[in-house]
Amino acid sequence: MAFLLVVIYVAFIGLGVPDSLIGSAWPAIHTELNIAVEAVSVITFIISGCTVLSSMFSARILNKIGTARVTAFSTAMTAVAMFGFSVAPSFWVMIPLAVILGLGAGAIDSGLNNYVALNFKASHMNFLHCFYGVGVSLSPYLMSQALSNAGWRGGYRYAFYVQLAITILLVVSVPLWKKSSSNNAEEEEKGVTLTLLQMAKMPEVRQVWVIMLATNAIEYACGVWGSTYLVTEKGFQLEQGALALTIYYVGMSIGRFLSGLLSGKINTWRRIGLGCIILAPAIVIMLLPLPSVVAVVGLFLIGLGNGAIYPNMIHLTPHNFGKEVSQSVMGSQIAFAYIGVMLAPPMVSLVSGVFGIKVYPILLAVIYAIMVIALKLFINKLKKQDRYNTDA
Repeated sequence: MAFLLVVIYVAFIGLGVPDSLIGSAWPAIHTELNIAVEAVSVITFIISGCTVLSSMFSARILNKIGTARVTAFSTAMTAVAMFGFSVAPSFWVMIPLAVILGLGAGAIDSGLNNYVALNFKASHMNFLHCFYGVGVSLSPYLMSQALSNAGWRGGYRYAFYVQLAITILLVVSVPLWKKSSSNNAEEEEKGVTLTLLQMAKMPEVRQVWVIMLATNAIEYACGVWGSTYLVTEKGFQLEQGALALTIYYVGMSIGRFLSGLLSGKINTWRRIGLGCIILAPAIVIMLLPLPSVVAVVGLFLIGLGNGAIYPNMIHLTPHNFGKEVSQSVMGSQIAFAYIGVMLAPPMVSLVSGVFGIKVYPILLAVIYAIMVIALKLFINKLKKQDRYNTDA
């Protein structure tokens, strides 16, 4: 079982690797292909939209084929997309590759989150998403190295090699998943399936949707536009911008790792609150006209504070809504998280296209304020319903 957990962690590294590549590579891509800088939002929108669709419809495939095979096949899809990006001759070739990447990522995320929730302790959820942070930290580092030598295409090729190795590991480990399931099978409680309309009528569900959308909007607004902001507004070189993005994702990984370590000492709600407290000065640092290098500190702190909010909200789902409907709410939460991923980059693109990239930190502040308000309303609602669990 311990080795299988390692395999799952490695698989989540594979989920993270493609997510930060486009942001760190885009300053070089749009220059070489002679396309508008705002066009990155088309790619991210397609990836995120396909991820939402894959997440929503993955349950039937997972039940028929199994988590192990779906994860291996989906990781292979992301590897194919990485290789395709590395040889893409034009922006238009990247569009179908974005579809493949998004469909693969959604199935991995849904399958592994559900598997860990059912078979492992709560602390492992934070560690799982910490390893996602390892993946998204690794790829901008690889890209920064490639930009100094082989160019952005080389960065995508390096990422392809990583994904290929993870795919091979997952294929080889398929029998291990079967053995683990047979030796550690637990009876699952039959849940009540709620429709999207039924959940939309519940104020507390709507509030958690906003929280999940906002925390992921902050994460991906930084992941996609952080490097471009530093290059365009702060005068960083291309490789420096990519390296700064690595520091951002390292902060996110550290935040999730520390949250997992502290899970037995500080309850989940307090860890979420601590993340929000760290986020506030981080965004202020981005807003103020401080020396350029300080903006990197701000990005690091945004990753550190925001990183643990998503996995901890996922972990709290059965406590907040009850085990009977947790699967339905879980699926909707992940879908709205990816909607935040899908909407944030084009929103930054639209606003910066009108007012300039200098307004980027203001958008982060607005999203943060919306998240904190929704979080406060959600907690108040849970307290009224006597479902605010401080022991989780």
